[in-house]
Amino acid sequence: MSWFSKNYEKVALGGAVAVALGLAYMGWSQLGSVETDFAASLKGKGNSDASVKEADRIPKALASLKIDRAWNQALDGDRPVDLFVGIPLFVSSKSPGKPLDLIKGESVHPPIPNTWWVENRLDPGFADSPNRDPDSDGFSNLEEFSAKTDPNDAKSVPSLVAKLMYVKDESLGWVIRPGYGSDGAFPFNYQDTKGGVNKTGAADMVPAGGMFFSKPPMANRFKLIGSEVRKELNKKVGIEMEVTIVRIEDQRPNKKGTVYEIPSPLSEDRKNEYLKFDRSAVFSLEALGLNGKEFKVEENTTFALPPDSPRKDYLAKNVTPNSVTIEYTDPAGQKKTIEISKGALP
Repeated sequence: MSWFSKNYEKVALGGAVAVALGLAYMGWSQLGSVETDFAASLKGKGNSDASVKEADRIPKALASLKIDRAWNQALDGDRPVDLFVGIPLFVSSKSPGKPLDLIKGESVHPPIPNTWWVENRLDPGFADSPNRDPDSDGFSNLEEFSAKTDPNDAKSVPSLVAKLMYVKDESLGWVIRPGYGSDGAFPFNYQDTKGGVNKTGAADMVPAGGMFFSKPPMANRFKLIGSEVRKELNKKVGIEMEVTIVRIEDQRPNKKGTVYEIPSPLSEDRKNEYLKFDRSAVFSLEALGLNGKEFKVEENTTFALPPDSPRKDYLAKNVTPNSVTIEYTDPAGQKKTIEISKGALP
């Protein structure tokens, strides 16, 4: 066997080392000529050479990069022009087939003038634009226009009483029946429509000026002012008879000073003639996101709008099952009275 055959692996390894050293030397020897090679210009006519397809477009492309592409609002006089439609045109709700200019034409949605839509940056291009509520405060664009409030500000709203709904009344019916008196003192019997009762007997009759009753539901609510004898027509027999009339003053805060005159004694069959009511109105404010949230106000009691406001500027003057009367003072200082029917707004 020859020496080469025996030492093949050594020979191959040595050859590989020699080749690697050779390549490294060649790279080192050309290091100084890199700048010269890359600095060499291309030969030929370049972009003016007609043999290069569409070479004339290169200067145009370079020039386009220097163009100022800032967008400026187009104007027609002092009016902005929409880049897509030019001067926007609208139609009147009364003449939908006739286009009109928002600035120069007639009102799109009478009685709201077109300038109001422009000034408040609102789109009048919808059939229901007057009924829309961009600030979600519960008042429409038409209501905001009429009240001269800001349709884009939920804190700027017309008078809230305009959105006060009378849902129902909650009433307590009651009657006081005086018994036979002695020396100006009388016993009393109280009943109400919720089953409440109070009673003073012969042993604890109430004197003139005395308060009664001592226990709930009507503890210390009533005061006996006094009594007097009058002649009244007895409808059963058709003749005048002397009747003792008891005068009672209500002490409840919202009824303070109210005086009831009741005959003594008051029989069971006549008690409905002297039935009284404690009434409360149940309201909901259909604005400011409070729609459907009920709150209750006693008759002849002041209240606030919204209900959690510290200022109680409204008075539920009179409450009936069918309507409620509200008194308030408007921003101009004028006193106003409105009536709201059950299930409705003013």
